[in-house]
Amino acid sequence: MGKPRRVNQTSVSDFLLLGLSEQPQQQPLLFGIFLGMYLVTMVGNLLIVLAISSDPHLHTPMYFFLANLSLTDACFTSASIPKMLANIHTRSQTISYSGCLTQLYFLLMFGGLDNCLLAVMAYDRYVAICQPLHYSTAMSPQLCALMLGMCWVLTNCPALMHTLLLTRVAFCAQKAIPHFYCDPSALLKLACSDTHINELMIIAMGLAFLTVPLALIVFSYIRISWAVFGISSPGGRWKAFSTCGSHLTVVLLFYGSLMGVYLLPASSYSPERERRAATLYMVVIPMLNPFIYSLRNRDMKEALGKLFGSGKTF
Repeated sequence: MGKPRRVNQTSVSDFLLLGLSEQPQQQPLLFGIFLGMYLVTMVGNLLIVLAISSDPHLHTPMYFFLANLSLTDACFTSASIPKMLANIHTRSQTISYSGCLTQLYFLLMFGGLDNCLLAVMAYDRYVAICQPLHYSTAMSPQLCALMLGMCWVLTNCPALMHTLLLTRVAFCAQKAIPHFYCDPSALLKLACSDTHINELMIIAMGLAFLTVPLALIVFSYIRISWAVFGISSPGGRWKAFSTCGSHLTVVLLFYGSLMGVYLLPASSYSPERERRAATLYMVVIPMLNPFIYSLRNRDMKEALGKLFGSGKTF
């Protein structure tokens, strides 16, 4: 059997996104489901941003980062779902070479930003519960803006570097990606040139975007747990920990779905399982976040009520 035919990367015109299903009869159902989920995601997250920005009582560090998380979730989902919906509608599986790299860049950037913001929000809860007397200093507006800027820089630079490194890769004639988006690992499997640097970059980005933020979150919640269990009043313990409930729920859902893909042994790997997990953390969780953060939060309910009651419309 001969070697796969090599194609110079400059001549690659497009890739094929195989999507979630190759069964034609399932495409209208998938289109309707994902269109509905995408609309709910966009409306829900943008309403969170509008409610927080319009209510002066919510101009605090916790809601500042929540607004940025909601905006990031909307952008993260928008990097992949509209293209998938367009491909289903036009009955096409193609995505251009430049479009694939552009999509990959935004997915890496907003996915990494999601992780960083979850870590920063955990730190905010740690300071609020464990060091309440220093909260106004430790979470001043200037420091919050600085932390947000650092999150943008720390996610943008590796995402851009990884995307630029992919432009040096030569791809084979086979260009089918078994995903609904341009997955970096799937792209490297189509390469006909050396990809060791790209693979090392994926490992480095995994450590930077997943391991480090998760370690900071775990450390913060260990300290929070010690402080909460040190409160003598049961009502005080519940009140202190209830401020972390929404964030902790999102963290468990987000990292649980990621670990379901990347920590499984290689022998149990399957493209179908990876697609399901990717759908969970790229579509379902961003859709659920507005409900998680608003349904059990009295301040958010009041802000949303004011937003609609004042005659403002989305």
